[in-house]
Amino acid sequence: MSVLDAPVGAAPGPAGTGEGLVGVFVRLKLTLLRNGLRQSSGRRAAYIASVVFTLLVAAGLLIGLIALHGYAHAATLVVLLAAVVTVGWAVMPLFFSAGDETLDPSRLVMLPLRPRPLIGALLAASLVGIGPLFTLCLAAGSAFAVASGVVGAVFAVVAAPLTLLLCVALARAVATANTRLLTSRKGRDLAVLSGLVIAVGFQFVNFGAQRLGQAGGLAALDPAADVVRWLPPASAVGAVDSASRGSYGQALAQLLLSVAALAALLWLWQRSLVKLMTAPDGSTLAAAGPGREKTGKDGPRVTALLPQGRTGAVMERSLRYIARDPKTKAAWTTALAVGLIVPVVNALQGSGSIYFACFAAWMLGIQMYNQFGQDTSAFWMVALTISSTRDAYLELRARALALLLITLPYTILVTVVTAAVLGDWGDLPEVMGLSLALLGGMLATGAVASANFPYSIPQDGAFKNVAPGQAGLAWISIFGGMVSAGLLCAPVIAVTIWLHVAGLEQWLWLLLPVGAGYGALISWAGVRLAAPRTADRLPEILAAVSKG
Repeated sequence: MSVLDAPVGAAPGPAGTGEGLVGVFVRLKLTLLRNGLRQSSGRRAAYIASVVFTLLVAAGLLIGLIALHGYAHAATLVVLLAAVVTVGWAVMPLFFSAGDETLDPSRLVMLPLRPRPLIGALLAASLVGIGPLFTLCLAAGSAFAVASGVVGAVFAVVAAPLTLLLCVALARAVATANTRLLTSRKGRDLAVLSGLVIAVGFQFVNFGAQRLGQAGGLAALDPAADVVRWLPPASAVGAVDSASRGSYGQALAQLLLSVAALAALLWLWQRSLVKLMTAPDGSTLAAAGPGREKTGKDGPRVTALLPQGRTGAVMERSLRYIARDPKTKAAWTTALAVGLIVPVVNALQGSGSIYFACFAAWMLGIQMYNQFGQDTSAFWMVALTISSTRDAYLELRARALALLLITLPYTILVTVVTAAVLGDWGDLPEVMGLSLALLGGMLATGAVASANFPYSIPQDGAFKNVAPGQAGLAWISIFGGMVSAGLLCAPVIAVTIWLHVAGLEQWLWLLLPVGAGYGALISWAGVRLAAPRTADRLPEILAAVSKG
């Protein structure tokens, strides 16, 4: 059932005054959900499993929050929890917009509906779902945790639904303001990059939790909570705590802040909706206007510094994939971010080691694996240019050089930053040598794995990185290659251990040139070894990377 099939007649007249519009949109949301579940038994099973899991988590959190009633720092926890949940609702439409078709109000442009009644109907429809129920459980548990007395209970009854309405309205306002972005290629890039946000977020959550434990518990967060309790919708939860303590004037002010914030969000949402449904976008002639014609000028090109011939052309193509292909860009951005965060965060915690800097070389070296799969079905154009072992060697060497343009300076940067945070400059040369040797090993095994275990990377779906039936190839390629890279670096590791055991620390600086030279040697050997295999297996590689 589409929007056009809905019984729009329930809203009488072309003006769309709003009578019955709420019921229409709620039924429409339920119909879309029901029809989606009818598509396959797999989708129904996945949805039911996710609902059960979410409800169990929500019930556990609700019980835990209720158990906090009377705890000295309960207000600090629930106020900050409300703020975190609000941030989640704000960013959710930017990264997971494809999960809910109703987040795209442009589908309603041709219907005779006025913005103000449409806002109420969309808000009511937005409250249908497992996400709002989960948020309501958190809001109700948070309010109960700090409620005390009759006045506190009254404020709690108002604060819980007000918090939910604020979160949903915020998500809708953000989604409407960015609808054209979310339905464009940049929006797909954002969806793919959500993995980066999750990975980086987990690192900072881990860092914050450890810091909190060292600081002696929730008391360390009281100053932050004192500020956040005046920011909607956390101010609604803070109002419950203030009313329970007898600060009725403060409680009323905090509650009114949340009410004012809700009114402001609804006004901003309405303005964005009017603009979306009346103003032309950049794809129309009216928006293009005079003077917007393409000039054909690309501006200065950094790639002009690359070598001439096949090597430069392949390097430029690889760099363009990194800059433009959503999944390749996501993989690189994640590797760059996590490769820096892990060693630096561990160093800031005081329990890290400079050897964690090798993690950056490992993360970036993974990008050498499945080189041909990154081309997807377009690899056939590359295959047409490979007619000999030398052609395959030049192709693989150029791809490795393109990676080195980024990975080599980045590996050096992470090692230096980690040493600076730890103040461990004495171990910098040996760790730099080990990192460069590991990077060379990853490039070598990545070239061999690309030739022997290629697999396809589907373009549909932000989180599908392997075509069905090729998961085994991906596991063998990546994890088998990483183990082999570690074994290739065994000589440099053995020399490092021997120098330490023998008490020859004054010679450890030699590991820098030794590691750099050894890494260059084994990376060259890996490319040479993979070249004939690539030339011989071109039809198999093409079939594998074009699957799905």
